[in-house]
Amino acid sequence: MDLVIETEKLILRPFEFSDTEPFFIMDKNPEVHNYLWNKPTEKIEETIKTIEIVKQQYMDYKIGRFAVVLKETNEFMGWAGLKYCTQKVNSQINFYDIGYRLDPKFWGKGYSTEASFAWLEYGFKKMKIPIMTASVQTTNIASNRILQKIGMEMIEQYLENGILWNWYELENYYK
Repeated sequence: MDLVIETEKLILRPFEFSDTEPFFIMDKNPEVHNYLWNKPTEKIEETIKTIEIVKQQYMDYKIGRFAVVLKETNEFMGWAGLKYCTQKVNSQINFYDIGYRLDPKFWGKGYSTEASFAWLEYGFKKMKIPIMTASVQTTNIASNRILQKIGMEMIEQYLENGILWNWYELENYYK
């Protein structure tokens, strides 16, 4: 996949296997997984497998999660992007989800919001996605704020494995 999106401060590009080590370091941090089932990555092989799965999604759906790189330093920050979800979430199936995950040293600086705005524009303008979705644990205040900041509306809450989640949607405003 040769798609690269640049924003003011970020480069959003397909994952490369050279991202494995910084991705693994981020994903083994328990703080990163506080709202993600509290299951940090334990082995670098898990990260390699994740990158392989994402690369397959690029081939199958022409989209997926992308590496987020800080322009100023060329530093791997985490990932953001769109995912075509073929597994049931909140009784939904076959939908596009916007998401992000950054290393904690990049939290609170607007990077997830900046990346999300770029992905919304791409998804709505280029891919013509009719409705973008996202889900986040109700207790994850920061991520709920980001989704609201980019214009998403919380439609409902749902319970998954005893955890309450907010389901967000945003209709394509470029129609």
